[in-house]
Amino acid sequence: MPHNKLLIEQWLPIAPIGAECMRERGASSALPPLYFLHVWWARRPLTVSRAAILASLLPAYPDGDPGVRAWPVKFKKPFPTFDAYKKWFLKLIGILGDPVAGRKLLQWAATNGQKIPNPYGVPRAFTINPSAEDLGQLYDLLEWTWGTRDITFCDPMSGGGSIPFEALRYGLSVRANELNPVASVILKATLEYPARLGKSLVADIRKYGEVWAKKVQERLRPFFSTTPDTAIGACYIWARTVPCPITGKPVPLSPNWWLRKGANPVAVKVIAEPKMDRCKFEIVTGKTACARLNPDKGTIKKGEGLTPWAPGESVTEKWIKEKAQAGEMREQLFAIGLKKQGSFEFLAPTPADEAAVQRAEVEVKKRRKEWEAKNLIPTEPRREGRADWACEIYGMGRWDISYTRRQLLTMVTMAELLNDTCDSASAEIGNERVEALRVYLTCALSKAANYNSMQTGWHALREVMLNAFARHDLSIRWSIGEFDGSRNLVPWCCEQIADAVNGIAGLVSQPPATLFGPSGTLPVTRLQFRSGPAQSMTHLDTGSIRCITVDPPYYDNVNYAECSNYFLVWMKRTLGVQFPELFNPADPEQLANADDEAIMNVARFKEAGKKAKQLATADYENKMAACFKEMSRVLSDDGVLTVMFTHKKVEAWDTLGSALIKAGFRIDASWPVNTESEHSLHQAKKNSAASTILLTCRKRSKSTEPAWWDDLKGKVKETARLKAEQFEKEGITGVDLYIRPC
Repeated sequence: MPHNKLLIEQWLPIAPIGAECMRERGASSALPPLYFLHVWWARRPLTVSRAAILASLLPAYPDGDPGVRAWPVKFKKPFPTFDAYKKWFLKLIGILGDPVAGRKLLQWAATNGQKIPNPYGVPRAFTINPSAEDLGQLYDLLEWTWGTRDITFCDPMSGGGSIPFEALRYGLSVRANELNPVASVILKATLEYPARLGKSLVADIRKYGEVWAKKVQERLRPFFSTTPDTAIGACYIWARTVPCPITGKPVPLSPNWWLRKGANPVAVKVIAEPKMDRCKFEIVTGKTACARLNPDKGTIKKGEGLTPWAPGESVTEKWIKEKAQAGEMREQLFAIGLKKQGSFEFLAPTPADEAAVQRAEVEVKKRRKEWEAKNLIPTEPRREGRADWACEIYGMGRWDISYTRRQLLTMVTMAELLNDTCDSASAEIGNERVEALRVYLTCALSKAANYNSMQTGWHALREVMLNAFARHDLSIRWSIGEFDGSRNLVPWCCEQIADAVNGIAGLVSQPPATLFGPSGTLPVTRLQFRSGPAQSMTHLDTGSIRCITVDPPYYDNVNYAECSNYFLVWMKRTLGVQFPELFNPADPEQLANADDEAIMNVARFKEAGKKAKQLATADYENKMAACFKEMSRVLSDDGVLTVMFTHKKVEAWDTLGSALIKAGFRIDASWPVNTESEHSLHQAKKNSAASTILLTCRKRSKSTEPAWWDDLKGKVKETARLKAEQFEKEGITGVDLYIRPC
């Protein structure tokens, strides 16, 4: 079918985009503000998102290419050459200077142990909004290419929102679709409220966050030991325990006993004397004392334990699992960190600390029936799968069991008083603002869960809490970190959200409505959300979408439903009334929709035994094909689909390719862009793909003649060789060079 050739089908500056993506994700403390709003897995960098969208809409340059329509005179003046057009595109997506050279300098300095000034000298690409002049030129080009200035864009699997966020910043009419309820909330918090209400939201979050914090602190004060006024706050570090197989006494299970590593190390000494009924702990400081103690030697490694009650005797993995499943795995407090300005002071727990813990346990037991009647306790089942494999093995079959008793008291109290705070605020700020407020305070509640459950830990090297999703799963943590709910937890969470919203609102641009024609409207007024499966987007008319850019699930990389349930069970309790289409608080077993989720999840077919992987792969391929078929339906005949995909396994690519072909697409171009941080736990020291591959697809003509492999294989081989040489020169190597399609 005839169509205009697009820039992405002709050229893409993969090296500068890749360098900017690495820069964007180079430091966890300087990530885009979207990352700090709420956890979402496998987010795409903003730079590659905006580049993919705009290159999929802009016309190819008529540089002697017979397949490219000649440009009118008005475009030849600003773009007399292809190089001029390329330079403008880089500026349009915020890439200034030479990020490739800057990255090479940084790599050289790291290799040679040198410290150098920031070599970039320009802002990061994602922080730059396009100028009015560049936007005007963009929309002139779009109108000439597509016949309209109102370009309807869709991301059918919007996830954490990077792609639709960038489409909104450039003024497109965005249709954001997402299956997962947690992601749907994140999308509203990322796209709609900052664009509609702006930075004034920050004042609301801080004002009512402080009201909420004071209520929580007052309620929880009796259940935490007194923190000195000289401390900013406190953290509590616990070890899981099981009965000793020899003495029956609690065995604290911790992979190591470090509290601080580095120049001024601190560790914990475990004391287990025969007359004691449980271990005691002593804080050890200094290099000499710590070296003598050997804190690296913990009491659990790869599921096997050691008992301090009978030195040399082991606690088998089987024993630990049996005791956990019988409800005999508990936890014991072994250290307290008092947060001072710039550091922590560590103390062993005192009788007062133990008494505070006991009061919390009594309070939970006393109020449980009341909380259950108010539906405040997350008793939904944890469902065993690849991401949540530990739930059944270690006896954590419900979500409320994922918290210590005091952590549960903290979370339930926060949820209950969040609702009270928002109900009171509605009379002061009105329904629209209180809707946004409730969402953002719920994001703060999610942040509390992310840093205050039995999935969280303590990072001795950085002296920070280790969040629940350091990996893309819910594997068991043997040593547990707990925030001080009576002091710094709620203020810290609220300030994190306020900062994120301030940053997001600062990035959102609102191009003038006149840019879109005489009857133009602001992008946020054209923004539409829908929560549902990408296989059935019945709200979208056939052929109504010009451009789809999508970052689909990567085969078996992330089990989104399983992971997101960690947050969903709390969102139900604060947002259920506000978003009944997403959450049903009355349903005691409602979790994220895993049945329609397009992932390769072997756990769903485990009853099939050896055929489980085969069935899971077929299920993924069929669901992806159904999603792509629906994308084909809503896409205009001259429209373009750009798919982002990252995976090192050949079978993942085979499955994705088969799904695209089944849905009636052909791949016209593909581009590898380095996007994955080398510091990520999912990349470091692994044979993992470091690139996102952009596949640009068009609808296949029904009249396409069949082709024979014998006629094509020579051309394919030669194209593969030339492309491999080209991309190797641009820094694409290793696994990425092999998996990159031609």
